[in-house]
Amino acid sequence: MRLIGAGLPRTGTLSQKVAMEMLGLAPCYHMVNVLADLDLAQGWRRALEGESPWEEIFDGFEATVDWPGSFFYRELTEFYPDAKVLLSVRDSEAWERSMRDTIWGLFYGDMLMRDLSNARGRVDAKWRSYIDMMEGMWERSGLIDDGAETTSESMRAAMERYHEEVQANVPADRLLVWSVNDGWEPLCEFLGLDVPDTPFPRLNDSKEFAGRVIDGAILNLQEWRARDGEAVAAA
Repeated sequence: MRLIGAGLPRTGTLSQKVAMEMLGLAPCYHMVNVLADLDLAQGWRRALEGESPWEEIFDGFEATVDWPGSFFYRELTEFYPDAKVLLSVRDSEAWERSMRDTIWGLFYGDMLMRDLSNARGRVDAKWRSYIDMMEGMWERSGLIDDGAETTSESMRAAMERYHEEVQANVPADRLLVWSVNDGWEPLCEFLGLDVPDTPFPRLNDSKEFAGRVIDGAILNLQEWRARDGEAVAAA
C-alpha cells in the first residue's frame, strides 16, 4: 500500500482513483470495487465489527481512496506505516449539496434512487447487507446526525471537524491536504512522481453514483421478476 486516501466521499474520489492508476498506483481501491462485487461488503462488515482484515481486503492494491477505506484511515495509517496519506478536501457548501443528491439521498431522501434501492433490498440479500453496512458506517461517522433531521449547517460543520481530526491524527510528513482543483503538481511532488503530460481527470461522480444505484436496481428487479415468472409458470 503506497497511498491511503483519508478524504470523504464527494471530494472527487473517483477522479482520484483514475489519477492514481494513471500514476502507476494501480489498482486503486474505491467504493466502485464494492458495488461491482457486493460480496466484498462482508470484509468491510468484519472491519466495522472490530477485525482488521486489511491484507485480505487490499491484496494486490497499491492505493485506496473513498469509503469504505477512508472511514478506517487511522487503522490503515498504522497498519501501513510507509504509506502516504491524502486528505482530499472540498468547499463545505458544495460538499453538502453533493451529499444531499447522492449518499444522504440514498439513505434518507425522498427520491427515486432511494425508492429503487429499497425495492432492490427486498429481493437482493447482498444489496440489503451492503446498505446495512454503509448505514452503520455513516451512523458511526458523526457526519450525518439523526438521519433525516440532519441540517445543512450540521453537515458542513461535521465535515470541517473531520478535516481537522485527520490533520491532528496523521503525522504532517505523511499527509497532503489537497483538492482536485490543485491538479497534478502538488500530488506528484508529494508522491515523488513525474507530472503526467495529460490533463488531470475530472469525472462527474454525482451522475455516475445515481446511475449505478438506479441501473443496478432496475436490472436486479427485472431479473427477479423474470425468475418469479418462471417459478409461477413451473408451479
